[in-house]
Amino acid sequence: MTPPRVKADDRSMRRIAPSALAALLLLLPIAPTTQAAAAPPTTVATQQLVTGWTPPLSTRGRYIVDANGNRFRLKSGNWHGASGTWNGSGDQNDDANHHAGENSNRMPLGLDRAPIADIISGFAELGLNSIRLQFSNEMIHDTAPVPAAAVAANPSLAGKTPLQVYDVVVQQLTAAGFAVILNNHTNTTKWCCGLDGNERWNASQSTETWESDWLFMVNRYKTNPRVVGADLYNEVRRDLLDDPNWGLGDEHDWFAASQHLGDRILTEANPNLLIVVEGINWTGIPADGLPHDRPTLTPARYLSHTLVASDKLVYSAHFYDYTGPRHSGATGTGETHDPRYRDLSPEDLISELNRQAFFVTGEEGHFTAPLWISEFGIGGREETGSLQRAWFEHFVDQLIRTDADFAYWPVVGWHNTNGDPDNGWALLAWDTTGHRIGLYDGDDWRASAWTRLMNAPSKTGPVDAATVWKMLSPDHGDFVESLRMRAAGDWDSGARKAACPDGLRLIGLSHTGNRGLCRSGGPTWSGAYEAVKDESHVSSDWATGYTKFQCAPNFYLIGYSVRGAQVSSALCAGTSQTLSSTGRTVWFDRGDNRSGDGGDFANGNYKGQCADDEYLAGIAFTTRVGSGGTPDALYCRKLSA
Repeated sequence: MTPPRVKADDRSMRRIAPSALAALLLLLPIAPTTQAAAAPPTTVATQQLVTGWTPPLSTRGRYIVDANGNRFRLKSGNWHGASGTWNGSGDQNDDANHHAGENSNRMPLGLDRAPIADIISGFAELGLNSIRLQFSNEMIHDTAPVPAAAVAANPSLAGKTPLQVYDVVVQQLTAAGFAVILNNHTNTTKWCCGLDGNERWNASQSTETWESDWLFMVNRYKTNPRVVGADLYNEVRRDLLDDPNWGLGDEHDWFAASQHLGDRILTEANPNLLIVVEGINWTGIPADGLPHDRPTLTPARYLSHTLVASDKLVYSAHFYDYTGPRHSGATGTGETHDPRYRDLSPEDLISELNRQAFFVTGEEGHFTAPLWISEFGIGGREETGSLQRAWFEHFVDQLIRTDADFAYWPVVGWHNTNGDPDNGWALLAWDTTGHRIGLYDGDDWRASAWTRLMNAPSKTGPVDAATVWKMLSPDHGDFVESLRMRAAGDWDSGARKAACPDGLRLIGLSHTGNRGLCRSGGPTWSGAYEAVKDESHVSSDWATGYTKFQCAPNFYLIGYSVRGAQVSSALCAGTSQTLSSTGRTVWFDRGDNRSGDGGDFANGNYKGQCADDEYLAGIAFTTRVGSGGTPDALYCRKLSA
């Protein structure tokens, strides 16, 4: 069974057991609330609350930068609701009432209690510069108008569909200067997480529908430059029977699904967007003696994404005190004896966080990318647990220490004056009269930690260009990340093809496993290319007794193709520069022989790699009858003649 992740708007959620039944039920409803008196919305279109950055955003090494190359640290909040939170009668279990025939509003939380402008002003007061804005696939297709009571504080929204309300929220956020990251949180409009039909991108719909909905959403906001990112799916996890995986090539392969959709968004819809890929949230059955784990981003160390735009990938992860490296977060049935994050010493917590996610910003390799902790949070005034509070302080320390990007969960909630539970985790809450209780409006213990986080020293200003390492993994099909070569067509029909993104060159290969390593820098591609399938360009016997594919003079390798485990061609790009014609042989058929960085791009297999100041000019392999062979040696030449 899948453990429900207590994502925490309501203290009662933390008592839910992770049995299959409880996971399906997820939440007990809370009492209905009285709607706020109608008030005209106030526009913030001319009020630039967030300044100092220019879209679009891209990446340089571990940092996100704006169009001027200046660091833009995502200091974000989650404004949830449109993915499944509230249904207008006060019940947080949207789906239960929706399927009972009631309308499920599917819109950002709080529009019944506060004008959009007031909510957005609250975000600015907190120091936020960006919003992770959830949506469900059902929300996109819901044509029923929202009831007036659901938008009582924003009466101009009455009669609009949920998607049209979402449109207004996006417009108002970006008009105020905020960056918006679209987040596909759920398939169906249900509270996340558990056995709720939202475990995977294709749990309650096909992968094709998921991709189509994403292209629709990206195109819908394409002309709004402050819509800067696509957060592809939230907390991929096990359903009742099956685990997600990272690289097996089946219908549960999250690596392949996110890779494919990321490329489609960049090539078919909007090349300016950041593509946010979250790690795997849960695998296995949470029971002592049975395998279970929270992989997070650990698989990316050995199999990372390479998009057609090499500067658009952002990795993300979620951390809460009540979960753990192998703890589902459940209490009672389904709870194991594994430690929660709050049970770890500060030293062990740091070690575990680095192992699971923060390594992507702390080490140089093919996996290096900005890390966005797109969810972390804790209860406010009602949270009295010493372990919980200490965890939050230590986690804030980690965000400060690593200068990571982050998004608090959630920013908007309710404050109830009738004895019902508050949305106790929210940083901003409104009561039924429209009165706001903010982080700094009372005795919220989190205020000092939040202030410390927002005011801590951080990398600002221009970010120097960084070496880019990317891996090629034609494990189950073509992995052509060069836009030029995609346009050029099929250079080796029937083979699986791999090519580095434009601007990068091939610099390493594995003996088995078909993996390749790309690096930035080096020659400028003239546009000419050749798929070499014979020894016609071999200039010397640099691998005696082996078959050799070698590029022509002033050509360098940018890709390759394979049939099974055998090399079938070397893809060479031409340059107008004069390249060196002498080189050296790098053997790797009996061990690793790598120069420079780049990380382990073929875990468990022998690898060869040219030095940083060399280019790859040839591949040698043992010829087998009727086919090629696995790579045994590389021919590396100096970049300068």
